[in-house]
Amino acid sequence: MPRPRFKRILLKLSGEALMGDGQFGIDPETTSRLAQEIAEAKAGRELCIVVGGGNIFRGLAGAAKGFDRASADYMGMLATVMNALALQNALEKIGADTRVLSAIPMATISEPYIRRRALRHMEKGRVVIFAAGTGNPYFTTDTAAALRAAEMGCDALFKGTSVDGVYDADPKKVPGATRYDSLSFHQVLADDLRVMDASAVALCRDNNIPIVVFNIREMGNLSRVLNGEGIATIVTNEEGKDASL
Repeated sequence: MPRPRFKRILLKLSGEALMGDGQFGIDPETTSRLAQEIAEAKAGRELCIVVGGGNIFRGLAGAAKGFDRASADYMGMLATVMNALALQNALEKIGADTRVLSAIPMATISEPYIRRRALRHMEKGRVVIFAAGTGNPYFTTDTAAALRAAEMGCDALFKGTSVDGVYDADPKKVPGATRYDSLSFHQVLADDLRVMDASAVALCRDNNIPIVVFNIREMGNLSRVLNGEGIATIVTNEEGKDASL
């Protein structure tokens, strides 16, 4: 059965989505391709984006190596700002009107995050890119994505990953892992399926925001999934059947 189509969407991207085949940093060619797909997929929709910073610096990893956790998380937030600016630049090169709103005020390079301003930008057809997470340490960009999706009144949260949905084990390590076509929030939390952070999943559950997990690395997949086609896993408040493919 085709999945429902949504009007207002938050797209969550990992920082790794911008680094292509590299081991770190931002690959201009990959970022340009991603921007092209976003611009094409946006037609007729209101779209906002949260991008991670793991391709530059990850707070948890930094804390594990001896950084103070709060300082490491702030460094990770700054990495998301760099990614947001890179994505904005790529989008505007192809004529897409964008705004970067940062949870940490940086007046020289971005607008401060103000909810009503962000809503107005979306209503005007602009792609809004949220940077700097929630602006607070100890919270991931997954949680920031769920929070912004709730604040913006989004119909769904689309999470672009390197796999084509949610599995009962890591498909890169376990060849026989089972892929789910649909899941309930309860199943995700009870089975610790690592769709997103538990706090992000709970926030989406409490605000009845479906999570759609799909492969962002496959060319053209973003448009297909936004149109209710393609391969993906949808997580909702409904008890779904474990439809493995």
